[in-house]
Amino acid sequence: MALKIACFATLLAVARCSVIPAAVAPAAVAAPLAAAPLVAARLSEDTYDINPQYTFGYDVQDAITGDNKAQIESRSGDFVRGQYSLNDPDGTRRIVDYTADPINGFQAVVRKAPLAVAAPIVAKTVAAPLVAPASPLFAKAIAAPLIARPAAAYTVL
Repeated sequence: MALKIACFATLLAVARCSVIPAAVAPAAVAAPLAAAPLVAARLSEDTYDINPQYTFGYDVQDAITGDNKAQIESRSGDFVRGQYSLNDPDGTRRIVDYTADPINGFQAVVRKAPLAVAAPIVAKTVAAPLVAPASPLFAKAIAAPLIARPAAAYTVL
């Protein structure tokens, strides 16, 4: 029962402390005497280029990851023309030529070309050194074996 009374007293204390009477509440911050003039945000009109033109291209040849691809594209007004290529896992190079215009839409022509076969690696030949290594001053002596040949055949008595 004492635990219930202690819990109720704690709850009552928390509820009583969370309300701040008006006499103790902090005073409201006064507004500044002179307000800054309001500046209307000027809405800028987006400019629309009637004849957009650009050209870009890139080429990636990464021997470590095997990522080999390229792309070029150019645009003049509503007409876009470009090409991209990449290496497929089947050992061919996929080349895509594409065009886009308001009359025909997007059109692409895909073709495949075999990858260039890498030249075989030729082993380097190294010329023999001109100077022979020096012989040691003292030769190591190796003892001859004690038995040079097998013993005579055993005879049965």
